[in-house]
Amino acid sequence: MSEIEAGRLKVFLVDDHAMFRAGVRAELGAHVDVVGEAGSVNEAVSGIARTGPDVVLLDVHMPDGGGRAVLEAMRQTHPQVRFLALSVSDAAEDVIGLIRAGARGYVTKTISPEELAGAVRRVADGDAVFSPRLAGFVLDAFAARPDAQLADPELDQLTNREREVLRLLARGYAYKEIAKELYISIKTVETHVSNVLRKLQMSNRYELSRWAADRRLV
Repeated sequence: MSEIEAGRLKVFLVDDHAMFRAGVRAELGAHVDVVGEAGSVNEAVSGIARTGPDVVLLDVHMPDGGGRAVLEAMRQTHPQVRFLALSVSDAAEDVIGLIRAGARGYVTKTISPEELAGAVRRVADGDAVFSPRLAGFVLDAFAARPDAQLADPELDQLTNREREVLRLLARGYAYKEIAKELYISIKTVETHVSNVLRKLQMSNRYELSRWAADRRLV
């Protein structure tokens, strides 16, 4: 009998916050076998290859490339592994981008432990799983607007962390609040904002907010 048939799935955690990984491991331990974890893209690629999990719980934004980089690295060599995005971000761009890269589902970090365990099982069984609000993004992109393009030369200039800071800034977060949300210093937030302004050739946060709203990043 396989691990899936026996009900003990092998799960690998990918998130750059060690405390969050510890919390997920503790909550999921009663439902699945957490066979490994990683805090970076390189650690994730080598760890997934070594442990052979059924499902990878994958953060979207990490400093060295994020979930999409992991998906792209594993897609050819380990096609049997299924990926479920678990992120603080509920932006349409992130959801659609990860699904197009090969993830089987996308849920936000507000999900309960029981719901997360259920989502892992469904993804392992081949289902597509989304938090309720996010399913509409996918339907819109793949059904109503099949020719919609995700490519955006201006947006592609920004790193994952810069996009995350931009999104929170556009939602009205103060620098102190952004720092707390992303577990980084206020000085680091200021540096990211400065880089975004320079790359997009804008002069203030209000221009950035309008730009982000026009691209449905908020």
